[in-house]
Parts: sequence; C-alpha cells; structure tokens
Amino acid sequence: MPIADPAAAAAALYEARRTGIPIEPLTDADPGLGMADGYAVQQHLVRMLLADGEKIVGYKVGLTSRPMQKMVGVDSPDYGPLLASTVYASGSEVPLARFIQPRIEAEIVFVLGDRLAGPGVSVADASRAAAGVAAAMEIIDSRIAGWRIKLADTVADLASNGAVVISSRIVPLAGLDTRLIGMMLTRNGELADTGAGAAGLGDPLTVVAWLANTLGQHGIALEPGHLVMTGSMHGAVPMAAGDVFRAEFDRLGPVTVRVAGAQ
Repeated sequence: MPIADPAAAAAALYEARRTGIPIEPLTDADPGLGMADGYAVQQHLVRMLLADGEKIVGYKVGLTSRPMQKMVGVDSPDYGPLLASTVYASGSEVPLARFIQPRIEAEIVFVLGDRLAGPGVSVADASRAAAGVAAAMEIIDSRIAGWRIKLADTVADLASNGAVVISSRIVPLAGLDTRLIGMMLTRNGELADTGAGAAGLGDPLTVVAWLANTLGQHGIALEPGHLVMTGSMHGAVPMAAGDVFRAEFDRLGPVTVRVAGAQ
C-alpha cells in the first residue's frame, strides 16, 4: 500500500534539514514502505527546497556497488538531486555544523556537455554526451536518526546526500577508461581507503546511462552542465572537525576538502 501522506513525511525531513535534528526512520511507522514510496516523499521535499530558491545542478547516484545493494536488499541504484548550495570547489572549507552525521566518499563525477534524455540511452550515448569527468568527493549525511535507514528512508532523504566537493579539472573521455581509474583517499595524511572506477555498476558510464533512462521515465533529462556523481569507490569514512581529506585519482588528479568547526 502506498505511503499515506508523503507530503507530511517530506515536511518532517525538511524540518530536520533546517534544524539539524534528525527524525526517526519513516519505515519505523510503516515497515512496508519501498522505493516508490521514497521517491514520492523525495518529490515533495524537492518541491519545498526549490520553492526556497534552491536549484538542481545534477544528480547523485547511490547504491551502485553490489555490497551496498545487498545490504539494503535491492538490485538497482537510487538517485537524488544535487542542489546548487551544496556544491563546493576543491580546496574549500566545509562547515561541520552544516551536517548531522556526515561521512565522506570519493567518487568520479561526470559533467554533461550535451542533453541526455532517456529512455533508450546506451553507454555509448552517455560517453558522447559527457564533456568529461573530474575528481570528486561526496559528503553523505542522513536526516534519519543514527543512520538507521532502510531503502525508503534514504531515497526520501535525497539519497542521503549532504554536499559534494569537485575538482575544477575536467578531463575529456577520449582515451580514458573510467573503469580503470584508481583512487587513494587520505585523512589527515594517513591512508583511509582505496578504490577503482569499476566499483560503480562495473563502469561509471553505465551509471550515467542508468540515470538518464530512469529520469526519462519521469520526463526528466540530464541537461548540459549537469553533474552526475557515480557512486562511492569505497566504504564511507566518518568526518570530524579539523579533518583534511585528499583523494588522488589516476588521470584526474586530486580533490581536497577541509572540515571546519569547533574541535
């Protein structure tokens, strides 16, 4: 049975974003909620944020690795919008107070050069539409208390997106196999994790094609300039005030961020 009041659930998440006080999982009250219910809530929440003056500048795709899909019991990714106010340039200081319970992930981000509209988008189509790729990090956050999320909870909560940090260096795809891009993440100069592009559905370009086709089912297209975050290359790493994260990518170069706030 569909969620009874998606607008009320969206209002609760909106208030959690505003106050920094997380809410209990939506699935506590209704364990039967699924992906479609999560997107129904997400749509209401996005409308509220856009009414505040926010702008969608792209999308994040989550649950792109098999272990993460298995953990939440699904066989496909999820997505949420990237909001203009949450995009930071490499080297920025990001205030810890902006988040509730943040973690960081290194990812490959695509920058669209041409419009990409599903259905029927292939990996080759996605490659032709991309202006290039860049090094990036996503700060994931949850407005659900204690990260006690099930699928409907994270989808409703904009796929648990908090912010993104992106390098200004856009690398063309010509001669570049994004599956083979290796990455090393350090936290305060110490190795935190490593990963490779193939972590995302076996090929980050497959993630872009999946997103275009999924959005196309709802009459939405990826537009020139849109960003597409293609999913974590490793396990999420907790953040604390004073931390400095640096992700070094083969061919793409580094991306860095400092976490500002009282220690």
